[in-house]
Order: sequence, then C-alpha cells, then structure tokens
Amino acid sequence: MVTTTAERYVMSGGRTPRLAIKEGDLFLYSDALGQAPGSENSVLGLYHHDTRYLSRHELTIAGRQPVLLSSTAERGYAATVELTNLEARTPDGRILPQASVHVRRTRFLADRLHELLRVRNFHHHDVELVLDLHFDADFADLFEVRGLRRRKRGTRLAPKVEGDTLTLSYLGLDDVLRESVISFTDPPESVKQGRARYRLHLAPGEQASLRYDVRVVTPDAPEPRESDFNVKLGALRHEHERWDSGATDIFTDNEQVNQVLRRGQDDLRMLSATVNGERIVLAGVPWFVAPFGRELLLVGLETLLLDLRWSQAAVDFLGRAQGTHDSVFREEQPGKIMHELRRGELANLRAIPHTPYFGSVDATPLWLLAVAELTMWTGDLDGFDFRRDAVDAALAWLDTFGDFDGDGFVEYERRSRVGLRNQGWRDAGDAVLHADGSQAAGPIALAETQGYVYYAKRRLAALYGQLGDVQRAERLAQEAADLKRRFNERFWMEDEGFFAMALDGEKQQVKSVCSTIGHALWSRIVADEHVAAVVKRLMAPDMFTGWGVRTFSRDIKGYNPVSFYNGSVWPYDTAIIANGMKKQGYVQESNRLAWGLVEAAVAHEYSRLPEMFCGFTRQSINKPVSFPMACSPDACSAGALFMILQSMVGIYAQAEENIVYVHDPELPKWLGEVTLSNLKVGRTTMRLRFRREGSQTSFSVLDKRGPGRIVVVE
Repeated sequence: MVTTTAERYVMSGGRTPRLAIKEGDLFLYSDALGQAPGSENSVLGLYHHDTRYLSRHELTIAGRQPVLLSSTAERGYAATVELTNLEARTPDGRILPQASVHVRRTRFLADRLHELLRVRNFHHHDVELVLDLHFDADFADLFEVRGLRRRKRGTRLAPKVEGDTLTLSYLGLDDVLRESVISFTDPPESVKQGRARYRLHLAPGEQASLRYDVRVVTPDAPEPRESDFNVKLGALRHEHERWDSGATDIFTDNEQVNQVLRRGQDDLRMLSATVNGERIVLAGVPWFVAPFGRELLLVGLETLLLDLRWSQAAVDFLGRAQGTHDSVFREEQPGKIMHELRRGELANLRAIPHTPYFGSVDATPLWLLAVAELTMWTGDLDGFDFRRDAVDAALAWLDTFGDFDGDGFVEYERRSRVGLRNQGWRDAGDAVLHADGSQAAGPIALAETQGYVYYAKRRLAALYGQLGDVQRAERLAQEAADLKRRFNERFWMEDEGFFAMALDGEKQQVKSVCSTIGHALWSRIVADEHVAAVVKRLMAPDMFTGWGVRTFSRDIKGYNPVSFYNGSVWPYDTAIIANGMKKQGYVQESNRLAWGLVEAAVAHEYSRLPEMFCGFTRQSINKPVSFPMACSPDACSAGALFMILQSMVGIYAQAEENIVYVHDPELPKWLGEVTLSNLKVGRTTMRLRFRREGSQTSFSVLDKRGPGRIVVVE
C-alpha cells in the first residue's frame, strides 16, 4: 500500500503545529491545544503497537473550544498546554468573559497516559463552569490511518461505564480484545456517551485539579503501576537521567551546537522502546514508530562516539531476526536482514508482510558494517565469535540472493505483490528516475549499496586480519578491491563528471545526479581520481541548498523540492556526506555542511532536526521550509550531528588492541572547544578536550581509566 503525498499532507493536517510525546510503545500525537478531535483522515491520537487507542481526546470549556496560550512537548515524554476560554454563557445564566479562566494541561506517558488539569478562576466573580472531556477510539491500524482501505473490520463494543471508569473496546479479527480504559481520579459529575462532565464552582482566584489516566489493555500492554502523578513524573525524569549518564557527555563552547546535540540525544531516548528484550530506537513519529533495520543500523553507526548501546542493540536485535527462509510475501531470504516490523491487527492477520518484512537491499551490508564497527569499538571478540554464523549467512546473501544475476553488484527487484518497488533508502515508487524523468526498471543496483558492501567487506577484512584469520581477511579484501574497480568502471559518468545513481535492469546507467553518491564517498569506494569532482558537484548550487544537500539535483527533470526523495534535504544524508568529505580531506566543505545542519536545527522547534525538509535554496528564503509529512522527531536525524562531530575530532577505535586513534582533528571556526567525558572504548573510559587556536586544533587527555592507548595519526 502506497500513500500519496497529498493524502499524507491531509492526514498530517498541513502545517498545523503538532505535539508529540512518546515513552516506550506508547505515543500521543495531538494538535497544539493537546486535542485529538477525531475528525476524518486525522492521524492524531494515542497509539500502542501500530493501533490507535484514542482517536478523540478533546477538552471543551463551557461548551466551546479553548484558546491556546502556549504549549510545549520539549521533554519528549511530557507536554504542557496553557489554555484559556472564549466568551460563553455559564449554567447559571451569566456571561463568562473571554480569558477569565486559565487551564493548564499537563500530561506524560509512562505505563499509560497520565493527565492533570489545573483550572483557575481569574474572574472577579464566582464562576460556575462546565468542562467536558470527549473520548472515542476507532482502534484503527496505523496502515488504515495512512490510507489503507479494509473490506472488513472487527467489532467495536459499546462504551462501558463502571463507577469512575470508562472503557472503550474493540474485538479485532485477530481475536485480540483491545481496550482503552479511562480512569478518573477526581470523579466527574457524569460519564456517558464517551463524555466526562465536570461542573466546577470556583471563587475568584480559586483553583481546582482534575486528574485522569488512559490505560491501554492488550495481552502485551505494560502492567499498570499505581503511584501519585508527581511521583511517577519524577521517576520518569530520573530514569531518563540515568540512561543519559551511560553515554558520552559532550560539551562545546557553542551553545547552539550544544542545544542540537542535547536534543538529538533526548530524541533517541524518547524514540526508544524495549522490543523482544532489547531497548532499540524506533524510526520516527508519527508514521514509523516501529523497528526498521536500516534506521537502527544508521543510528548505531552515527552514534559510536555518543553511546555504543544503540549499535549494540541494533546488531543484536537484527541478528536474532535475520532471515532463515525464502518467503516471496515477506521478501525474506536466508541471511538477509529485516527491513520493518509491525505489531498491529493487520500484521497479526498477515494482511501486510511486515511480520517482519525484508524488502531492503541495504540493511544486510549495513548490519555487517555495524558488526565490524561495534567490535572495533568494544573489543568484544567473544561477541563477534558468537555472531560468526550470522555474519557468514549475511555475506553469503550478498554474493547469492543479493547478486542474483551474478554481475558482481548487489541489486533488488520486488518479489512481493504488496512489497516496496524501490528497496534502498529512497524507497518511494518514483525515487529512482532516469535523467529524462522516467522510472528505472529493475533489477536495480544502487550506487550507495555497492559502497556499503565495499565498506563492510573492507572493515571485516581488517577485523579478521587482526584475529589471525589471514585467508578470510585476504579474500574479503580482494572482493572489496574488485568491487571498487567494477564500481568506478561502470558507474562513472564521464559526461557528467559524477557517478550514476544506479544501474537499471538493462545494466544501463541511471544518470540522475543525486546525493547518495556522497554515501559512496563515505564508504571510500570512490576512486581517488574522482573524489575532487564528487565533492565539487555535491557542493554546487544545484545540490547544496545552504542547509544541506538535496537528494536530487535541481537540474534534473524529476526534481521537486517538495517531495520525499527528489529534491528535499535529509539531515542524516547530509551528515554522511559531511563525514565522507572529512575522511577525504575536504575539511572546509564538510564544515559548511555541518554548520548548515546546525542552523537548520535551530530554525526548527526545540532545535530538532526533522526527518527531512524542503529543498529550497537558502538565498531565496531566510529559514528552511518544513515538510508537513516528515517525522519529527526522527531517529536518523537525531543522530546526524554526532556522526559529523566524530569526524571533526577524528576519533576511531581498535579496542581489541586497546588503541584509540585521533586522526587529524580539526574544529571549524564556529567551534573553539569540545570536551568529551565518559567516552568509552573497549575497557577504557576517558575524558578528552579538543581546542582550536587559530587554524590549529590540539587535544589533551584530561583523564583516562583503563588499558587503552591513544595514538595520534597525522
């Protein structure tokens, strides 16, 4: 099922501001007033495991919509909304002037949704006030919310009121009973037809507090934990702080950079959930609150400097879910790494293939790369030995199923009738276009995928060499070298002075100029003689907007700055390009991209980089144009700046030999100092400081505990 851009625009509510809070498997998506009005085609509501448990969650004051004063969901797991009233007639017949009553709406997610309403009368007379809370639940699967039409649904049961509890229920076609249980700590005057009514009598200056919670009830829902509202909120805050204490503490002398880094770290924790025993990062709110193989791995590779727990969890989780059978419906094959896992009613019914779905050509080489990098950073050779069978299976997939026509390139072609037509990162149906705007036919060999394969084999070769397996090391190194030679022969476009984005099913070049050639630069598959040309074109006006690199050149016929993949800017994409440029010695260009992303983040709410933004040129507008259907927060965007920072300070690891390399650190002019505390490499914990003086960057070791050596590479 494919949702069009127009449909997703309608469902997202256009550019209307949104409040997103998430904790574990629960997330709440509301408008700026904290409301989910239950309107048709709305994405708003309370979700758990790809199911909407509240489609309507709405407050009215004296029968009218409240007026927004301010709102924030900056903490990620909690939101605060400040409201007041429109002019209305009260039950005693008096006129309540506008802005006489203040309502503060505080909510957070833990084992359930907790909400506290504080209502205060600022009128100079007593006020008799009616507050109504409206609830409804359509129990729609997220694929339905995204546009899928079902011929048959389960049974919605009649709302049930027992004492101070309202229960909304749905018996799915998968025989799972799903319930939303709304419990009122402060009992309303009445509860009926999904409406809870409070009648308040407030003297001038008097305040009333109303508390309630919404609990999701399914066989796999979290167990309720009874405690006070403030106690639970405090415990949640402390748990987030405890998690943060296990990561590298990064501080710079640029407050804007600090804000973006802190937001990225908080968003990664916000987006995480425990799935099959592992705390992993889910892809993004609201469309992709689910495990995605590619995103898990990219986040793990982005955050090696920040927190090895993300790469550890990604490698372990995806290794356990590795393909073992040949399934056309799920596009599963032995050794292949999964693309996406869904856990709603449609997945239970096998009406969609995401159980999990394996339609990703790049997750497998990225998993192999992540395994190698994780081993380099942790020195956990026992863990690598434990994964050897899975590594062998993934390598075998690359050489067999992944290269099913035997031409030496890894390619894809859709096998499942309901699968993705395009199976790289750019996975929309129109994402791989020839220069004339026509769609490329498969099987398609993407340029960046060849780079990932090359990078993975090269890193594994180095690892096997250090482990003494010389034969395997030499074989993988030779395979990588052969792939690099073939890539530069077949993908280089002499007339463009750039690389083709892909080879199509006829082995013809797909000559559109696109950003993912920067991923090939990052992987070092680009031959030395072509590096300068690639960097120059990526920084040219048709590609670089001033905030990031466009996914498509604006000179290409299929270019559209208001599209997902054909001209927009994706922060993680730009971060990989910046990292690749620094690796190749193009420091100034890398720093320009980095600062563009910092400024783009600061221009967005909470200094948060969204999944992507429109590809308009900076000279024509003074800030990035947001894309209303983009996920925000988004995991890959949250990790983007950490990847760039690692390249700036030049830290690389070889933990099995207790070595930390510092290679050519170079801070940009907008960073004078960077301090890394609690940085963990293998069995060593260290505190390092990097300082720029003029055009030179020096570093010093402030503290080191453990056997590691720090080696400076010029």
